Formats: sequence, structure tokens, C-alpha cells
Amino acid sequence: MESLRRLINHWFSAESNEQFLGNIKLVEAIVAKVLSIIMLGVLLIGLVDLCLLLYRDLFLSEPYGFFSTTLIEILGNFLNILIALEVLENITAYLRGRGIRIELVIVTALTAVARKIVIFDFTKLSGLELIGLAAAIFTLSISFWLVRRTNRLYNEV
Repeated sequence: MESLRRLINHWFSAESNEQFLGNIKLVEAIVAKVLSIIMLGVLLIGLVDLCLLLYRDLFLSEPYGFFSTTLIEILGNFLNILIALEVLENITAYLRGRGIRIELVIVTALTAVARKIVIFDFTKLSGLELIGLAAAIFTLSISFWLVRRTNRLYNEV
């Protein structure tokens, strides 16, 4: 019974809180590192896929030297790689100890919505989806402006 009481007292002591928070920080760092390694793999695979797509389009399909796939598909693949790069930048900023940079998160979201607009197929999707994308862009743009303005005011003080 006494050992249970000591365990409970230790569990709720201030030293235990610091140790617990240290363990959480360690797990967060491990997860961030694993995510960055996975994202590097995704980036490399996406880059190889884009290179193969361009090679096949330019050199293996008729007429040679022209794109057989639509430019929209190629731009969509480019933007996928840019989004993955921005996500990796978010992870590395976190690992550098700068925390989560909300500006970069908003820019990543804006890029993702821009990609969706670039590849938007008017034959398959309705105008309601386009209105939703417009609303997303508007709110993300306002958010970016507010965060940027707040950061600028904070840095001036």
C-alpha cells in the first residue's frame, strides 16, 4: 500500500510533470523526423513520376516533341511537388524549434486550393464546388493577411 502511495505522489509531483513533458517533447521530435523522412520519399517518388511523365510525353508518344497529356495534368503534378515541399518545410521549421509557422501553413493551403483550381474539370464538377473553392481562397487570403499584419506589428514593437 505504501508503494502505491509513493507511486501516486511521484506521478502528481512537479518533477514528474517536467519529466512527462520531456517525454512528450521527445515523442514529438521522433514523429516529426519520421514524417520528414516519409515526406522526402514522397517528394522523390513524385519527382521521378513527373520526370517519367514528361519523358514519355515528349519522346515516346506521337507526335514527338509535343505533349500528349494536357498541360493541366502536368501543372497539377508540379503543384503536387510544390505542396509536398511546403509540407516538408513546415516539418523542418518545427524541428528547428521555431514551432509551427502559421504563415507557411496558410501558404501551403493556398497552394493546394490553387492546384485544385488549376485542375478543375468543369465537365465533371458543378459551379457549387467552384464557389466553395472561391470561399476557401477568400478565407485563406484574409487569414494570411491578418497573420502577416499581426506578425509585422509584433516585430515592430
